[in-house]
Amino acid sequence: MVIAAVREPVSLCLQVPSFEYKKSNGGSSSEASGSESLSEVEIGLAAKHALLLAKIENRLIMGLSDAISNLAKTPEEFLFCFMAPPKPGDSATHMHEVLLQAFCFENDIYIIKVDSAAKLSRLLGSSTVQSCALIQKNWSPDHQTEVLSKVEDKLVDYCEEHWEAPIKPIIKLPEK
Repeated sequence: MVIAAVREPVSLCLQVPSFEYKKSNGGSSSEASGSESLSEVEIGLAAKHALLLAKIENRLIMGLSDAISNLAKTPEEFLFCFMAPPKPGDSATHMHEVLLQAFCFENDIYIIKVDSAAKLSRLLGSSTVQSCALIQKNWSPDHQTEVLSKVEDKLVDYCEEHWEAPIKPIIKLPEK
């Protein structure tokens, strides 16, 4: 999947804290380039920041039913699908999630598996436990170019590294 990324500052009342990516080679503090892998903690923080930014910008869809409904209408409008594992023994939700993953893969939507529906819900301020969240693409004012934030760009790189993996790695979201 090729995406033309344009970086534009976001001016909002609520700002997501800035996040700096570091190399994980002996504590060097220089910024990582796109070709270097992020550590487990860094990718968890990047996921958190991307989710919070999308929520602030009103580009976030929460919940499995809402995700399926929105994807059925306009799959080309979505960039990421965050999925948490279903409750043990919940085979109906599991089947929906398997189908959702296949749909996302077929429509070039990046799948990011997270470790906990409770953490995902708490992070997004949901009063109910949600196992799925979608992030819509952000477009330039002329709607011709997709605009990626720095954290979204890093998540795209991470997802591209694991695109063909039969089993996607699970990202640990931060506790707070």
